[in-house]
Amino acid sequence: MDRKRFLKYLGSLSLGGTIMKLKDLYQTTSTWKNTHQMPALFLGHGSPMNAIEENEFVRGFRSVSKELPAPRAILCISAHWETRGTYVTAMEQPRTIHDFGGFPQALYEVDYPAPGSPELAKKIKTLVSEANVDLDYQWGLDHGAWSVIKHLYPTAEVPVIQMSLDRSKPPQYHYELGQELAPLRRKGVLIVGSGNLVHNLRMVAWDKLNTPDFGFDWALEAREKMNEYISTGRHDYLIHYESQGRSFQLAIPTPEHYLPMLYTLALQEEGEEVNLFNDKAVGGAITMTSLKIE
Repeated sequence: MDRKRFLKYLGSLSLGGTIMKLKDLYQTTSTWKNTHQMPALFLGHGSPMNAIEENEFVRGFRSVSKELPAPRAILCISAHWETRGTYVTAMEQPRTIHDFGGFPQALYEVDYPAPGSPELAKKIKTLVSEANVDLDYQWGLDHGAWSVIKHLYPTAEVPVIQMSLDRSKPPQYHYELGQELAPLRRKGVLIVGSGNLVHNLRMVAWDKLNTPDFGFDWALEAREKMNEYISTGRHDYLIHYESQGRSFQLAIPTPEHYLPMLYTLALQEEGEEVNLFNDKAVGGAITMTSLKIE
């Protein structure tokens, strides 16, 4: 926590609760010593079947994992946990949530028993000053988190927590909240956004799912523009995606799969590069584009 944010936090404390809150603040910062700066990821998660299938996308996840320093914990912002308000999971052992239907039984039998981190959840609650972050003890790990993280860390030894998407807030809110999470990168926390940049299930060509890199013209146009804006650091264009024309409107009919990418991009610091991988279209109306910032 920088000096400006620390002073602002002190100014917000009521006199009666000052001593206890200062104690909590000290405990959540002193026990997490600085480390090397962790990369940040956005992973296009696609179908839940990617959790158990062997394909180029899961190979891409595994390849990237080999380049990552060992994290102390993982914070995942998944497209599949929308709430009113912002929450972080704070249980010791999050459950594996099978939040889908109509898939083979083998997928429902997958368990990803990663521990949680109440300590990290409390740290985030203290760290964030521009939004109210509440602790959640009910959710767990949805498939937007475990279906991709299991390929990064198959032994499930790294603690994982999730942060929800406040469905009532605009993209700017999510980007700025992402910026507030930046100090966690220097505490050994790997921050992972999980969604899909182009995600229009109503327009998927189900008969083309096995056609390599097949995308409708509007999907390929949106992908090209998104990649350009990501690569050149034009974050404002991506935040205000609703102003980017028809291809973006078709690519992002609802924002939940797109917003996790803004959390990741918000973490980019001056001099850091963005590397794209898994940059393929699926079924005409989905892209698996993923990125790593370091």
